[in-house]
Amino acid sequence: MGGRQEQYKVLLVDDEPIILRSLKVAIPWEELGLSIAGEARNGEAALRLIEETSPQIVISDIRMPVIDGIALMKELLPRNPKLLFIFISGYGEFEYARDALRLGAFDYLLKPIDHDELTEMLTRARAKLDRQKENEQLMHSVQMLSMLARERMFSEFTLGNPRPLQHLKWLENSELEREYFMAVVRLDDYASLTAKWSSEEKHLWLFAIRNILEEWSLENGALSIFPFYNGEWVLLFPGSLGTVRKELGERLVADIKRYSKLHCSVGISRTTQGIDQLSTVYPLAAKALYRRFYSGEAGVFIEEETPDTGERDIQYPKELELSLIESIRTLNLERMLLLFDEMSCFIEAQALPKELAQRVIIELVVVLYRQFEQLSLHAELSLEGLLGKLQGQGTLSAVINVLKQDFRDWMQEGSRQAARDDGRSVVDKAKRYIEDNYHKDLSIEEVAEVADLSISHFCTLFKQVSGYTFLEFVTHCRMEKAKYILQNSSVKVYQVAPLVGYQDPKYFTQVFKKATGKTPTEYREEVMRVAGEG
Repeated sequence: MGGRQEQYKVLLVDDEPIILRSLKVAIPWEELGLSIAGEARNGEAALRLIEETSPQIVISDIRMPVIDGIALMKELLPRNPKLLFIFISGYGEFEYARDALRLGAFDYLLKPIDHDELTEMLTRARAKLDRQKENEQLMHSVQMLSMLARERMFSEFTLGNPRPLQHLKWLENSELEREYFMAVVRLDDYASLTAKWSSEEKHLWLFAIRNILEEWSLENGALSIFPFYNGEWVLLFPGSLGTVRKELGERLVADIKRYSKLHCSVGISRTTQGIDQLSTVYPLAAKALYRRFYSGEAGVFIEEETPDTGERDIQYPKELELSLIESIRTLNLERMLLLFDEMSCFIEAQALPKELAQRVIIELVVVLYRQFEQLSLHAELSLEGLLGKLQGQGTLSAVINVLKQDFRDWMQEGSRQAARDDGRSVVDKAKRYIEDNYHKDLSIEEVAEVADLSISHFCTLFKQVSGYTFLEFVTHCRMEKAKYILQNSSVKVYQVAPLVGYQDPKYFTQVFKKATGKTPTEYREEVMRVAGEG
C-alpha cells in the first residue's frame, strides 16, 4: 500500500473483552491503512467515543444492553451518512443482521469471527471510503454548493431572486458554467406513506432513498444531488446527457422502485447554462412534475422546450403564498381562510383561463402542503387526494371551498397534535414507562417509541425537561430501587443485580459504587449500623 494513502479510523464496540482483544491483534490494521480510534463496551459509550474520535468505520456487536447495535446505527447515520457499520452477530440473530443491512449497514459477519473474512470486508470498506473521497474531490465545487449554500440558494430562488449566490464568486467557474439540466424527483403518494411510517421510519426511508440516489447519480453521470422538500430531491445532469433525458428518468424511476419498492415521478427541465439559471430551471422541472397531478399517472415528465406562450406574464401570488405559509406555521386558522378568499379575488382580477388558474392553484397548494409536511402536521392529509378533488370542481368558488375545507381540517388536526405533543407530558409518560420497566433490558429505542418520537428528538427533549439523559434516569431508577432492597431485605447482593436490570453482579457493583460512593455491601452495613445506633 502506498505511503501517502489516508489512514481511516475504526471504532470497536463489544461487551466481551476477549473479542475486542482478538480483533486488535488478529487483523492487519496497519497494512489495511486503518487505525483503531478506540473501543467501547456498550452503545452508550460508543456514542460518546464516536463524537470524540470521528471514525469512518464502526465494528459492533449487534446485541448490547440499553443501546444495541442497530439503535446505535439509527442514531448516527442520519447525522453521518458516510459512516460504515460492520456488525458481528450470533447464528440466532440472522434476521436481525438482515434488518441491519436493510437499514444501512455495510456488512455483517457471524460468530465465531473469521478474521480473514473480516479483513476482506475491511478491504472493501476501505475501497468504498476511497471512492467517496475521490468523488468528493472531483465534484468539490458542486458539493460545496450543496453543503454551504443549499438552504440559502433554494430559499432565494424559490422567492425568484435573480442572483441568489452572487456573494459566492468562486462558484462562477463550476460545472454549472457548462450546459446542464435539472431533474426533480418526488415520491408518489408521499402522504399515505408518511401516515403509515413512524417518525423514525420516515427518517430512515428518506435517508435510504437519498443513499440510492447518491449511488445512482455516481453511476449515471449526474453532477450533484440535493434533498429539497421531504420526499423530493433535485438532481443536476451535464448537458451532454440531454438527448437521453427520458431514458435517464425512466431508469431512475425503475431503479428506485427496484431498490426501495417505492414509486416516484420525475420532472425534467430544459438544458441551460450558468449557476444563476438554477432559479429558472427549478420551476420548469417542478411544473413538468405537476403534470403528474393532471395526468393522474406516475412517470417521467419533461418540460417542453416550446416558444413562450405568455405564461411568463402571469403574476404569481408570491406575497399571498408567504402570508399563507405564515398562517399555517402559526396555526392561525382565521387568517388562513381570509387569505384563501384573497386568492380567489387575485385569480378573478387576473382573468386567468381555467387551465392557467388551475396551474397557479396547484403550485400554491403543493407549496402549502409541504409546509404542513415540514411541521409534521400531515398524518391524515393527502396531496393526491386534494388535487383529485380540485380537478372535479366546475367553478373557482367550488375550488376555493374545497381548499378551505381540507386545509381547515388539516390545521385543526395539527392543533390537536401539537397539544398532544406537549413536551412535559411526553417526558412524564416516558419516565413512568421507565419506572415500570427499569428491571428489564430497557433500550432507548423502545422508550422513544413509547413517546412516539425519533431517538434524537427524544434524547434532546428528555434531557431538556427532566435534566437527566436517558441512561442517567434509568440508572437513577435502578439505584433507588437497589437501595430500597438493600435497606429493607436480606437479599444477597448478587441477587439484587437482576432485580434492578443488571445481569452481571460485578457491573452492578461498579455502577452502584459510582452512584453512591459505596459498594452495595458497604451501603447495607452502614444502613444497619445507623439503624442500630438509632
